[in-house]
Amino acid sequence: MTDHEEPPHAPRTEETEAPGGGGALPGALRVAGLVLSRTPSPPHLACWTGSRPESTGGGPAAISVMTEPPAPPGEATLRLAHDVVDRFDALVAEARRYCRTRLGEERFGLTAEEVALLDLPDLPLGGPEATVWADGSWAVLFTESRFRLGDPYGILVTFDGTSPVDVEGVGDEE
Repeated sequence: MTDHEEPPHAPRTEETEAPGGGGALPGALRVAGLVLSRTPSPPHLACWTGSRPESTGGGPAAISVMTEPPAPPGEATLRLAHDVVDRFDALVAEARRYCRTRLGEERFGLTAEEVALLDLPDLPLGGPEATVWADGSWAVLFTESRFRLGDPYGILVTFDGTSPVDVEGVGDEE
């Protein structure tokens, strides 16, 4: 293990304060070597976000932890976030495989051109962002897509543990 790696399941909070935090919430979380900083969010929740400099498909990948109501994330939430950060590329690849399998279902109403995209070696889904919620759920949002289903905000793949269980388009009504 290098000096930059943390032992498995040893995420921690940084005791720095975010503006307006009132001392109750950490300003940063350190998860699997990635620093997630507290970001402005609505009063009913707390959010910490960080970016991996490079991910599968290129470019940075955002990873967030959210608690509702606002509170420091619990140990189980931090362990899940650690697993997501640590296995990010493999989990994103699993989300892509799941999309390839599920998006062809009639309920998604893909055009013939979109159905053909499912056969491409590299499925046109990019900009993966992972969000872990305090209730133990988490998802990958592909912010870039050539599927109409992804307009305007992307395609969301929800996971149960390490298995994708649902896919949906994120539109204005979300």
